[in-house]
Amino acid sequence: MIKIGKKQAWELLKEYNKESFHLKHAQTVALCMKYFAENEGFADEADFWEIVGMLHDLDFEIYPDQHCIKVQEILREKGFDEKLIHAIASHGYGMCCDIEPKSHMEKLLFAADELTGLIGAAALMRPSKSVQDMELSSLKKKFKDKKFAAGCNRETIEKGAEMLGWELDALLERTLAAMRACEDKINNEKYYEMF
Repeated sequence: MIKIGKKQAWELLKEYNKESFHLKHAQTVALCMKYFAENEGFADEADFWEIVGMLHDLDFEIYPDQHCIKVQEILREKGFDEKLIHAIASHGYGMCCDIEPKSHMEKLLFAADELTGLIGAAALMRPSKSVQDMELSSLKKKFKDKKFAAGCNRETIEKGAEMLGWELDALLERTLAAMRACEDKINNEKYYEMF
């Protein structure tokens, strides 16, 4: 099986994704997944978690109707490991595929994917345009307001917290902490070009 590094993963992502929104989302999820690995006792797997986060929406821009299905085909054709393929596809469980998140990393990806989008949208509404001064209470209000960032599926976030065995507040707080820690890298659109 082919191993993939961050630089190669980023190049692969850009083959299938051109919109800056999708590239920034991939970068956000990748860096948050790396943060989670380092802070959840999986530091030795941090690069793998980061690559899974980076490639999780590889097929979405071109194949939105086959999301989490087409990515499996693409990665298998390129000879990538089934562990990578399963991890990526599992974030669409119950929405666009039937591959269930099993590992702690897969459950975190399932939960954090939507949540990073909600937090990012909430940050844009702040005068600072930053998560650095965002309080958990403010994030909870945005979460409860179904009209705000209506495309972010709250049920998926809640189900992800449940899968992890975490209270919803703990998931919100830990994901907010991840985005605070990574914000400079998230906002550097050339970050993965440096590898």
